[in-house]
Amino acid sequence: MENAKRTMPYRIETERLVLRCWQPDDAGILKEAIDSSLDHLRPWMPWAVYEPQSVEAKADRLRVFRGEFDLDRDYVYGILSRAERLAIGSSGLHTRLDAGELEIGYWIRASHVGRGLATEAASALVKVAFEIAKVERVEIHCRPDNAASAAVPRKLGFTHEATRREMSRDADGTPHDSMVWTILAREYPESPAARTALAAYDAIGKRLL
Repeated sequence: MENAKRTMPYRIETERLVLRCWQPDDAGILKEAIDSSLDHLRPWMPWAVYEPQSVEAKADRLRVFRGEFDLDRDYVYGILSRAERLAIGSSGLHTRLDAGELEIGYWIRASHVGRGLATEAASALVKVAFEIAKVERVEIHCRPDNAASAAVPRKLGFTHEATRREMSRDADGTPHDSMVWTILAREYPESPAARTALAAYDAIGKRLL
């Protein structure tokens, strides 16, 4: 599957969330979400060791995310409140796997963990991956000791396919194991994600799903 053939949603609305392509002017709310959650994020997110960053640095990063999205290279979504005044976290459909496969990543700000929001966001992205992007396989990777992250694919009907030894590295180069969770296109119709209620729109507001 060629990336250029995808028509990916720029905006996804679920029961409690808006997932949308980050914009440079979201830099302030993203910085606030990260800065308020550093103790929560640093054990799991290698990039968090470089925080806090300035609003200007955040805006530059969001320009990169938007550019990658526009070029169909990678799809990073902000997880926002329905009013879009609060950044709850971030997620993405990542293209670093083989053709016909996407990987979902996610994090949730410390003040909103334990509410099922990562599961709600990931469920929406599973549905988008299979029903819009038409992939054959979706993966979620997480560290074995990150019970909260591992709970998300388990709830969504993924299979724990393997735990790969020293697959990933922290920012300081320390290796760690990674659980690989997978769901296949033929398994998707019976998964909880298939029953997720959402609305998805392209860059000009045309409804895709």
